[in-house]
Formats: sequence, C-alpha cells, structure tokens
Amino acid sequence: MQLIIVNDELTARQFLDVHVILNKNVPGWIRPLDKDINTVFDAGQNKAFRHGELIRWILKDEQGKLIGRIAAFVNKKYKTKGDECLVGGVGFFDCIDNQEAANLLFDTSKHWLQERGMGAMDGPINFGERNNWWGLLTEGYHEPLYCMNFNPPYYIRLFEQYGFQLFFNQICYGMKVSDQLQPKFFERHAAIEADPAYKAVHIKKSELPRFAEAFSIVYNKAWAQHAGGKEMGKTQVLALFKQMKPLLDEKIAWFVYYNDEPIAIWLNLPDLNQYIKHMDGKFGWWQKLKFLWMKQTGYCKKMVGIIFGIVPEFQGKGVDAFMIVEGAKLIQSGMSHYTDYEMQWIGDFNPRMMNVAESLGAAPSRQLTTYRYLFDRNIPYKRHPLVG
Repeated sequence: MQLIIVNDELTARQFLDVHVILNKNVPGWIRPLDKDINTVFDAGQNKAFRHGELIRWILKDEQGKLIGRIAAFVNKKYKTKGDECLVGGVGFFDCIDNQEAANLLFDTSKHWLQERGMGAMDGPINFGERNNWWGLLTEGYHEPLYCMNFNPPYYIRLFEQYGFQLFFNQICYGMKVSDQLQPKFFERHAAIEADPAYKAVHIKKSELPRFAEAFSIVYNKAWAQHAGGKEMGKTQVLALFKQMKPLLDEKIAWFVYYNDEPIAIWLNLPDLNQYIKHMDGKFGWWQKLKFLWMKQTGYCKKMVGIIFGIVPEFQGKGVDAFMIVEGAKLIQSGMSHYTDYEMQWIGDFNPRMMNVAESLGAAPSRQLTTYRYLFDRNIPYKRHPLVG
C-alpha cells in the first residue's frame, strides 16, 4: 500500500475521488459539493487555520487504485471540559473494508498528532465548526442532511477494532410536519400569550441586520459557554445570514422577544441536500439555474432544524412552547409546502435538548458517533461530560 500526502491539484482531486469511489453504490448516499469539502482545506476560507494546522493523505493499493483517505488536524480552540491532555482530530476518513488499510491511516495520523504534542485524537470530526462533517454515521443509513457525514456500516468496525471508544453520540430527530403537537404545548403557549410583553416573529430578509443582532445576543447567552466561550458578533452572524439568504425561508425561522429584547431562536432551513443530490458534486452556472428552478417550484419538501435555544433566565417558563406553536401556525398551514422535518444532531451529553425534541413528538431518525482514541492506553477513559 502507498500513502501519499495531498500537496497538489492532482492529489487534492484524488482526495475527493476516494469518497465517491467508495460510497457511490451505498444506498442513500448523496455526493457532497466539491466546493464544500475544498473550503475546509483552504486557509483563505477556513478560519480554523488561524489557530491550527492540518495534513491530508490518500491511500493506494499495489496497483495504484485509490482505497482510502484521511485528514489529521490540530486546533488549539478544540477543547472539552475535563480533558486531561491536548486532543487532535481526524476526519474525512474513507477506506475499503480492510482493517490493515484503516490501521495504516489511523497510525499515520496518530504519529503526526503525537509529534505536535497531542495526547488523543477524536474522530471523525471537522477542522472547524461542529455543525458540518462531524461524527461517524452509526444508525440511520438514509439520505444525509447537508454537510453531514455518510459512510457504509463497516466503518464502525474499522474504528472500534483500531481502539477508538465512544465519546458521545449525536442524535437526529425526525417527524412529519403535519404531526399534531401535544396538548401541553397549547396550554403553555396560552400562558405566555396572555402576557403582552412576549412576542414571536419570523425572520424577514429585508431586515437581516436586526435579526443578526438578535441572534448574536441569544447565542452568546445560551451557547457560548458550551463552545469554549466562543461568542458570535453581529457582523459575523450577518455574514452567515447573507450566505444563507438564497436558501432562507422566512416562515420557518423564528425569534421570541420579551419587552423587545431577544430571548429565543428557532432557526430552520430547507434541506439543501434535496437539491444537491442532483448536482453531481458541482455548483456551476447550470447547477445554480437548476437550483433556482427547483426552489421556485417548491421541490424541497424537507426542512431541517439548525438551532433551537432560549437564554438561561427564560428557560423552563414555557417560551419553547410559545415559539413552537406560533411557528406551527404558519409551518403547518397551507402556506407551507414542507412534509418532513428533521433536527440537526443533538449530543447525548445534552439531555435537556433531547427532551425538547422528544416532547415535540419527534423520534430518533439517525445517529452519528464521535469517537476518541487515547494515545496512552493506561489512562482511564471518560466520556463527554453532561451539560445543562
């Protein structure tokens, strides 16, 4: 077997090709856009390069056939509460069903990370934010959501036989848009609705700066503590909103205010993969025209829950029910063309959010798993700590 560092256009192209070759016949697979993968490895587009570094390899057999790939990375911002050593990452793993080949990819990554002072590696994870390319698919082998990992079932064996251990599971929840909410939602909604200080509104594309500011306020109060203290400013959020604008559907993105102060967010988007599965990895002018046509004709019937949260001081007061019922009035009406709803993954270390999903009547739709491998096999192993 021949391990080759990705360091030019040819090997970068082959890095993309490995995934296609090994997954194209797996039922449910959707080819990711090439640009979405390439962006991760572009120092000009991925801010993680400011505090980290990475390397990629492709693996060929004796006949020169592509049989595997992996990326390894160090990110100084990547920390989990309770870590007793520095933790690196591996991701974008693909391999034939051969443990020797997988071990070569894992061993090479481990040695590279050890040279940089790491004491463990998590994988498969992303070099950047957790909302993309995070976790190994371990249950629910059907069409993935946008920028979600997809792999054959045997990858589980390759990871676990090498010695990776479960760090946390990532659960997605799904339901039909037409499913009726439980009576308790309407009871709690009525209690909040009776107070005129509360107001629920959906996003408006014409007022993105206002909603970007509201998003940053809620995010920094509700999530920054779970993201290593990493806050999001209005400018950063506005840039994200502008990127999402072509996909944004005003009726499915909601905010709650109390005395005109933002206190909650429920952000949903159409599932972009419903369009991408027709693009064969490309997004040139022809694919953009195809996307616009499908968008105008209401082709996408699936919406995805991206983020849901309430600032701490308003948690447990029924704000979640108020926001959901207000949103459902539009989402479940004739004004909406969606039939299916799936929530982006919730870590099993966050039972509070899992309860919110289950209280909606949603059921687990798929599971991804983040594994950890301690380089010193004598150190006691610990799972991801609970939050909330």
